[in-house]
Amino acid sequence: MRVFFHIPGPLRAFAEGNAQVRVEGSAATLREALLLLWQAHPGLRDRVVTESGELREHVNLFVGNESIRYAEGLSTGISDGAEVSIIPAISGGWNQLGS
Repeated sequence: MRVFFHIPGPLRAFAEGNAQVRVEGSAATLREALLLLWQAHPGLRDRVVTESGELREHVNLFVGNESIRYAEGLSTGISDGAEVSIIPAISGGWNQLGS
């Protein structure tokens, strides 16, 4: 099985500079695919999940176009050729009034 991970700019240093990483192996769930990703790029793990293995609050994962927060979380099923996007939350902004 192949799974493609889209890596955001701030995390690419932990994936040898790659914007996309392909992993291959046996994975039926997103959690299992992430384990394959972390075997290849261990520095990504602590930026995506907590010490207890739960998704970090300010990180969003999408399988295809579906947020895993509205699916089955890290237990979301995946299929061969699945595309997973790692999206860090962005906060703040510009205040037009300057206050």
